[in-house]
Amino acid sequence: MIKQLLLICTFFSLILSCTNWRETSSLVTYIGGEIVNPKGDYVYFLKDDQLLDSIPLDNNNKFLFKTKDIEAGLYTFSHVEFQVFYLNPGDSLMLRVNTLEFDESLSFTGMGSKSNNLLMDLFLLNEGEIELMPSYYKLPPLYFEKKLDSLKNIRLKIYNDFVQKTKPASSFKHIAEANINYDYFSKKEIYITANERRKDSESYHTIPKDFYNYRDDINFGSEVLRSYFPYYRFLFRYFDNLAMEDTNDKNDFQRNSFSHNYCKIELINRKVTNDSLKNNMVMNVTGRYLLNCNKKENQENILNLFLKINTNKNQIKEIKELADASMQLTPGSKISNVPLISSSNKIKKLHSIIHNPTVLYFWSSTSMNHNKNIHSRVADLKSKYPEYDFIGINTDSNYNNWMAIINKSGYKTNLEFQFENVSKSEKELVIHTINKAIIVDKSGTIVNGSANLFNTNIEESLLGYLNQ
Repeated sequence: MIKQLLLICTFFSLILSCTNWRETSSLVTYIGGEIVNPKGDYVYFLKDDQLLDSIPLDNNNKFLFKTKDIEAGLYTFSHVEFQVFYLNPGDSLMLRVNTLEFDESLSFTGMGSKSNNLLMDLFLLNEGEIELMPSYYKLPPLYFEKKLDSLKNIRLKIYNDFVQKTKPASSFKHIAEANINYDYFSKKEIYITANERRKDSESYHTIPKDFYNYRDDINFGSEVLRSYFPYYRFLFRYFDNLAMEDTNDKNDFQRNSFSHNYCKIELINRKVTNDSLKNNMVMNVTGRYLLNCNKKENQENILNLFLKINTNKNQIKEIKELADASMQLTPGSKISNVPLISSSNKIKKLHSIIHNPTVLYFWSSTSMNHNKNIHSRVADLKSKYPEYDFIGINTDSNYNNWMAIINKSGYKTNLEFQFENVSKSEKELVIHTINKAIIVDKSGTIVNGSANLFNTNIEESLLGYLNQ
């Protein structure tokens, strides 16, 4: 459930509820294609908050779907990862994607392909600038705007050439222009963030008032764009910065603090005019805060604020379940006594294997690099803090494969376990990321329910408990 919640939060809080499509055209629309290196048996199509259909892959990893019930606009394609595409009634859109390089390999052919390939080109332009932008964010505001304007002009040139050649529908032009504008706005918000982090240094710049003029053009309630990543991403960055201005945290720049997130939710509630967009954003902020908070009182206050604002029953259920689980992991609580499988293939309860101050960490064979890195990090920490037991818990369901990795890697079998019921245990211990760790004392009482062994402050946390 936790992984599902994060997936919902990371990709616009899409609630997979099956409802009837609104019939708007008698034209038949086709969507088909091929999945190279598939990671499942189905592809999924969504429209905003609705799962439209799940399409099985055939023996050649191909699929085909047709419908008359379609309206022009943005849709979402999902096969482990997500990508947005544009459809007009009557399109015959074919796509091909290799899951090993999802975004880079995704291509479209057929009627409707030109519009979608343009959107992909704009998306990949943004991806290609990731390494370039940090140097721009250090520039004075005027020079930064000149650099940013030149990047925007490249996009506008591509877009204007496309419009001149293809004469797209006005609905698509609105989406493509929003892509360009909100990506531009996002980079300005990142500049504000980066500059604020340098507030006490010589590289800090005073930002002139006209730098913020773009904020006058924000649409806080677009029904068409509410699930479109460039728009959604910008709004989060905007509200992050706005909340920093409205709270006392800006000197320390603590975006994970209670006051910052509480203020951010209130701002979203005040400014966002589309109910579905507001629900998704509030759920996202609330979920992320609950996953990282170690104080029960703050979790309860954030939950209560969420319940006053959010009107989506499915989201309310998800957040209540997450809040209940995360509150059980606050310091001073007893850790859940989940069943584990030992290397000798016997069931052991978690409490029975805790005899000393203990760090529980998690790994999976689906990420072998992380597997190696986390065990290397544990070996380093164990050499510095021998008072702790470091217990690795595997989150896969294949016992033989797990044991093969342990034996090949030479891990200590008495300190390696596997969840007996993966989904239930992950829910109870709120395992939302592979970097999560839980620190408990020798009686199983939680010291830190949301640690990260790769964080720079982890040694301070380990030493701090020993010195109590």
